[in-house]
Amino acid sequence: MPRGKTTSKNAPGAGTIRKKTVKRNGKEYTYWEARYTTGYDPGTGKQIQKSITGKTQKEVAQRLRQITLEIDMGTYQEPCKMTVGEWLDIWLDDYLVDVKPWTAVKYKSYIQKHIKPALGVVRLDALAVPAIQHFYNNLRKGSPGKAGLSPKTVKNIHGVFHEALQQAVSIGYLRNNPTSVCKLPRVEKPEIQPLDSREITRFLEEIKGHRFETFYRVTLFTGMRRGEACGLLWDCVDFKRGTICIKRQLQKVPGEKHAVELTSTKNGKSRTIMPAESVMQLLKRHRAEQNAMRLMAGSAWQNNNYVFCNEIGEPLCAHTIYNNYKRIVTEMGIPKSRVHDLRHSYAVASIMSGDDIKTVQENLGHATAAFTLDRYGHVTEQMKQASADRMEKFIRSVSG
Repeated sequence: MPRGKTTSKNAPGAGTIRKKTVKRNGKEYTYWEARYTTGYDPGTGKQIQKSITGKTQKEVAQRLRQITLEIDMGTYQEPCKMTVGEWLDIWLDDYLVDVKPWTAVKYKSYIQKHIKPALGVVRLDALAVPAIQHFYNNLRKGSPGKAGLSPKTVKNIHGVFHEALQQAVSIGYLRNNPTSVCKLPRVEKPEIQPLDSREITRFLEEIKGHRFETFYRVTLFTGMRRGEACGLLWDCVDFKRGTICIKRQLQKVPGEKHAVELTSTKNGKSRTIMPAESVMQLLKRHRAEQNAMRLMAGSAWQNNNYVFCNEIGEPLCAHTIYNNYKRIVTEMGIPKSRVHDLRHSYAVASIMSGDDIKTVQENLGHATAAFTLDRYGHVTEQMKQASADRMEKFIRSVSG
């Protein structure tokens, strides 16, 4: 860069400010530059100097005062020239080491489809709250010809972005996390749609003799997630104690068609449940039927030890289970019902039958009882009203 004329002037506090004029392509450009010392090179003893530039002397002087104050207080951080996109790539490659494969796929999708196109070219240390807030608002609003995202999806994207920037804070690339003070759209909790007693009775009638009858019944009467039931192994079923240990789930392998693998449960913790005796008897009959199926398969049988499998011992396909369920409930007149609603049906039935929230929480594998209570709060409200009605009848009976 050609050097032009310069003028120097001391700025208030440490450091120096000067006005610089340079020529580029025959045109003169004038700006202000401040230089400051961050320390000394331990090898040479020379000053380590940095510079900042701006359009006006006032702007540069203000930034210089702030930087020299931070140096004096020991809170100064070196400017980070990395862009948001470059940091997100590093974060995806080096810091997502403990997440499940499908979680990593979702994170990468949010970053590639949404965050990087909008904010990827911004310098990491220049990322400001208003820019992020505008980004979130546009995600919700959408654009011409493109519908906006749901509040839940915007919240999920925020969660990924926040986590990535928090790591940048932890290693010193950022002083604070600008996503922390952004406002997110309100997420409406989806209304759960459990089967009521009448629908459960009819559902049990409809699945009699169905190839997945045992799977659906066990899911309905234990509250296991679909992936947990698909990944259940016989060594986790203890007939002597009448318990089932749920410690794995079956998931698709990202990017590999038809490939599945056993992974930890959703919250990474195992739990042991004690189902009703009829459920354990059902599993005993199922094991006997499976043994007969194994003899018929002969050498084609794959000894994977799955409780629920196909005719040659392979794990069940989650989509097949779903599609069969949808056909059944559609014929029943409740087409919106999902396999996951069997889990909700179990939870509601447990609470209505008098199980305490802590027991229901542990059986379902929720992180806290508070989450369970919040998820099924409407059921406990109904129980409270029923209790009040019973007390009202008692009061009237004793009051004459």
